[in-house]
Amino acid sequence: MHDYDPAIMARRDSMQKRYDALVEEMKGRFGLRVRRWRSSMTGCAWIVRYDSGREARLIESPYPRGPMSAAVFLHEVGHHAIGFRTYSPRCLEEFHAWMWALAAMRERGLNVTQAVERRVSLSLHYAIAKARRRGLRSIPEELQPFVSVDRPPPRGHATGQAGPMPRPAPAHRPSTVAAAVAVVRDAVQQMLFGGGRT
Repeated sequence: MHDYDPAIMARRDSMQKRYDALVEEMKGRFGLRVRRWRSSMTGCAWIVRYDSGREARLIESPYPRGPMSAAVFLHEVGHHAIGFRTYSPRCLEEFHAWMWALAAMRERGLNVTQAVERRVSLSLHYAIAKARRRGLRSIPEELQPFVSVDRPPPRGHATGQAGPMPRPAPAHRPSTVAAAVAVVRDAVQQMLFGGGRT
């Protein structure tokens, strides 16, 4: 069977209609405005409050066309659904936004793939590591399953999570190198997961 097979094309059209309906449902339910559809699998969510008291609920994300883009879209919607600053620290808000997104997918019969679960795990590992670098001492109970020396287990692990990035070799000036590595790591994560409330 080929991509141009009428049965495959019909299934794809049917699935895309479900994703289209999901977008309209979420925009209407939460009063969201999509500032920009991203071409990357990154997103952010925020609220603009005007002097008049009016609020604008905004997101950026990829347009849902498959499980991963749907998960990222729903994750950004999830920040609005659960409420900003409802959970603290910030990594806990990330956890609840992801759990809301996965529940929304399952409720609607959308496929939560291994790749989606891996993305959630990577995102939460990163959120925990970032919080620790900023001084977080105690990891919330909900996040304990995602703590593994700040890194996910190797690819092929029983949980299906992605492997860690390699650590740089030791250098003569560890403090300078460590600072440079932290800057590069943050820049890479920013590119992967975007800015704002991801």
